[in-house]
Amino acid sequence: MDKRISLDGIEILQTLGTGSYGRVRLAYMQAEKQFIALKIIKKTEIIRHKQVDHIISELAILRMIQHPFLVNFIGFTQDDRYLYFALEYVPGGELFTYLRNIGRIENFQAQLYAAQITLMIEYLHSLNVVYRDLKPENLLISGDGYLKLTDFGFSKVVEGRTYTLCGTPEYLAPEILMNKGHGKPVDWWTLGIIIYEMLVGVDPFSDDDPIAVYQKILKGKVKFPRGFDKAAKSLVKHLLVSDLTKRYGNMRGGINDIKNHRWFSVINWHRLSKREIEMPYKPFISSPGDTSNFSSYPDSSNMPSPVCSDDDPFIDW
Repeated sequence: MDKRISLDGIEILQTLGTGSYGRVRLAYMQAEKQFIALKIIKKTEIIRHKQVDHIISELAILRMIQHPFLVNFIGFTQDDRYLYFALEYVPGGELFTYLRNIGRIENFQAQLYAAQITLMIEYLHSLNVVYRDLKPENLLISGDGYLKLTDFGFSKVVEGRTYTLCGTPEYLAPEILMNKGHGKPVDWWTLGIIIYEMLVGVDPFSDDDPIAVYQKILKGKVKFPRGFDKAAKSLVKHLLVSDLTKRYGNMRGGINDIKNHRWFSVINWHRLSKREIEMPYKPFISSPGDTSNFSSYPDSSNMPSPVCSDDDPFIDW
């Protein structure tokens, strides 16, 4: 189903986040009486950085996916200077911001979050989509406390292996760094990073120098602080394995090696997938357009005064 939207009747409001090629802004669709997140991408920037294929892939994947733990795609349009992706607005802010505010997460809450991330990856992999940019900044918190995955800019449909270097330094799997070709197992590696980061408050290979980060990843030695949950430690060690034949999620047992791990023994997977489990944390949201859970950004003077030009050939709808 085509999801072409018109900018007429959309009021563009404050910035929710920024990236290399544009920003995400809160917007209000007046006819639908609905707040949305509007991802606004500068055409000149994605052409200059040779990211056109990534953007086309992102759009194709957004149109393909439908899952309770992934942001819903509402529609797309463009004008002479910008592409616009209209997405579900998730008002609880980023897991990144929440983590920074509280330091670290208690074990049970981390189990609930990690289980949701496991279901997100399972669904994407069932479509042969490798996500490739799993990190707390891309996990949003819904009003009911459940997570939603956003930003599919690095995602790619991969049947076997791909060789593009992309991702965020601290979260890159060793096979990406070594340019050996990579596929679905990179997402399971990153699940291990996020479990560690939720429980400790910092990622396991953290360093101010990106080169030092890469060296630590390739060495693969993870230091666990005293008091780190033993079952969580076991799962993280099974995920942060350089040898793909031994990495959980990529072995003969597939995702069941992860779901049946003892750290997840408290999880009722069926009830979780139906969003029937009460979340320990629910963000305070005063109204549907409340942005208080997001960081503040100065508004850029050159973003956008849209002029719709529906016949622009940049993306052939």
